[in-house]
Amino acid sequence: MKKILVTGASGWLGAEIVKTLVARGDAVIATDIVVGPALHALASRHREQVTPVAADLCEWPQVLRLFSEHHPDAVVHAAAIVGVMQCAEIPLKANRVNVEGSINLFEAMRLSGAKRVVHVSTEETYGDFLTAVVDEEHPQKPVSVYGATKLAVEHFGRAYSHDHGLECINVRTCWVYGPHLPRLRVPRTFVEAALRGEAHHLDDGADLAVDQVYIADTVAGILLALDKENHRYESYNVATGVAPTIADVAEAVNRAIPGARISVGSRGPYRHGGAVLSATKGALDITRARTELGYEPKYDLQRGIEATIEETRKVIGEQR
Repeated sequence: MKKILVTGASGWLGAEIVKTLVARGDAVIATDIVVGPALHALASRHREQVTPVAADLCEWPQVLRLFSEHHPDAVVHAAAIVGVMQCAEIPLKANRVNVEGSINLFEAMRLSGAKRVVHVSTEETYGDFLTAVVDEEHPQKPVSVYGATKLAVEHFGRAYSHDHGLECINVRTCWVYGPHLPRLRVPRTFVEAALRGEAHHLDDGADLAVDQVYIADTVAGILLALDKENHRYESYNVATGVAPTIADVAEAVNRAIPGARISVGSRGPYRHGGAVLSATKGALDITRARTELGYEPKYDLQRGIEATIEETRKVIGEQR
């Protein structure tokens, strides 16, 4: 049984990583700035496997204590302020949490002797896609605060790998979606409106093509990177390899829910939160993840949307 430290363990993606690790038999040190009730409940059901620890990665003594008390074999680093709009609104805090918190993590690993960390990164590090499909060698020129912070983490990981022998592996995701997505963005906004029986129209952005990856596929790719014995590469695209448009997402919801009335206008570009201009997107080339990790996405857009709808219906039913 391996002991894995998961940062951001109360977050949407972090919690799914913890549950998947537990299901396969690993021990997990699950840490977040606040340990939420769902994580406490999971820990109570799996006392021998899950140790929840409240810790702020921006506070060096707390990070050092994580390693000195729990001695993890490896780390999955999912803690971050996530999202273009969120980071644009609080750039200083985004830098402190995403960058300074990661440096504290790498430094604690150096001192403790832990070697491998899988950093959950993003396609935002590429900035504007120069081609319709981009691989890991695409220039990294982020145009968002979020992308800039995540690229900085990648670079610090490279420095710690070079200077101290850490193995910092970057998994670059794209637009991850699925049940209980905590941010009000596509496709959550489409799904919830359709399930309420409401028409929903997004004024702009119909033509934005972007790789959208279901959360279970994202977690699978992260754990494949965690498990691989020897890495030839330090970065992997984990997505679907195709890029549906925002209009395609709306149609997927309309197909899945009879009577749904979801539409998107194409008058202007897509803006995150209706305010922050999106970078030019496309698909992520997942050839490297396929050949090196054995990664294969199981959810195309339609299946992922249908799975999201099924779980969202359950939540709506419980609320009623």
